[in-house]
Amino acid sequence: MSKNSLKFEAEKENCVEIICIGTELLLGNIVNTNAHWLANELAELGLTHYRQTVIGDNRLRLQNLIKEVAQRSKILITTGGLGPTNDDITTEAIASAFKSPLKLREEIWEDIQAKLSLSEHPVALNNRKQALFPIDAQILPNPLGTAPGMIWKPENAENGLTILTFPGVPSELKQMWFETAVPWLKKYGGSQNCFFSKVLRVTGMPESNVAEKLSDLLENQNPTIAPYASLGEIKLRLTVNALSHKEANNLLKPLETEIRHRIGENCYGENNQNLSSVVLDLLRRRGETLVAAESCTGGRLGAFLTSEPGSSDVFLGGVIVYSNHLKQKLLDIPHELLEAHGAVSKEVAEEMAKNVREKLQATWSIAISGLAGPGGGTTLKSVGLVHIAIAGPGRNKSIQKNFSKHKGRVDIQKLSVLCGLNQLRLLLLAQS
Repeated sequence: MSKNSLKFEAEKENCVEIICIGTELLLGNIVNTNAHWLANELAELGLTHYRQTVIGDNRLRLQNLIKEVAQRSKILITTGGLGPTNDDITTEAIASAFKSPLKLREEIWEDIQAKLSLSEHPVALNNRKQALFPIDAQILPNPLGTAPGMIWKPENAENGLTILTFPGVPSELKQMWFETAVPWLKKYGGSQNCFFSKVLRVTGMPESNVAEKLSDLLENQNPTIAPYASLGEIKLRLTVNALSHKEANNLLKPLETEIRHRIGENCYGENNQNLSSVVLDLLRRRGETLVAAESCTGGRLGAFLTSEPGSSDVFLGGVIVYSNHLKQKLLDIPHELLEAHGAVSKEVAEEMAKNVREKLQATWSIAISGLAGPGGGTTLKSVGLVHIAIAGPGRNKSIQKNFSKHKGRVDIQKLSVLCGLNQLRLLLLAQS
């Protein structure tokens, strides 16, 4: 046997594939979040995952795909196609691929009827198909829905393939995964090591600069660093293959420390934190409050802040003053100031921040005024020009940002919000 063949056999020992079933996925009617979620879960379990496939509700194509999977993988995970309708063909296709009959599980059918009897509609007979399984299949109970899954190792699968089926509803999938699938995979999945990950979040620095500062570290093999750039932020995913959480922490900690040293204050958070949650937490620890005055962002800053649970103890609220009339009426911005400098100016943004802080009696305020486009730009003030001002106890700051007009209105608004939050974060850190 060649070295390559040996390598393939070794990889195949715990190789996992995912098939997501549903024509609605191919048409783009539904975003395939299940594959992304399952991929993360498999990595946490240390299982080798080489392939994902999305396929429509076609029995013959699905049968052929399952036969292919049986030749190259040890575990197959499917999502979708477990419902009562004619296009729900997953269990039938899997059984047909291995020429196995289906048998009605009376206890499953009784459970389905009990669940459906709570509805005002009569129980349809086509729900019986959700209780049909290969004779030797282990049932994956579905506590949240009527579509159970299965764990099945077909006797005539050449390479010992095991199939785990789940419904496509994400909440049902996740519940079944944690209650039944994870214990099974830990016991029989074939991997002793686990992958542990931590995400560091960076803002205020271009991706190219981050890559340059971390160029040698990006070559690491274990732990590894994978950068992911998104609008206004870069995520650094640190991943380590280890036998335990303790070993993983021992390997990750020195790398994280070095990254934070090189990136500095631009590294603002980790894992599920975001700029809103970080700023709110900084203010909460200081016993301080925040308000906002928004023009071009139209309430987006307030929406960002209030999306965080418990934000009401810090963020008091704000005003949206889109027109010059409301800037004067609600925030007492002098007509002469607007005439002299225009609404999109350092002077007006600073006055907005100062006045909203005083009127709403908060510790800090953020004001944003700009040109989000697509129209409204001039030779002197182009689309993408934004002025951000922050007012606080003994500290005031204003900055001018020139975002590219090609980014579009929504992106300019979001970047303005992120920039405002980050500037307040830096001011708070400087005072701590």
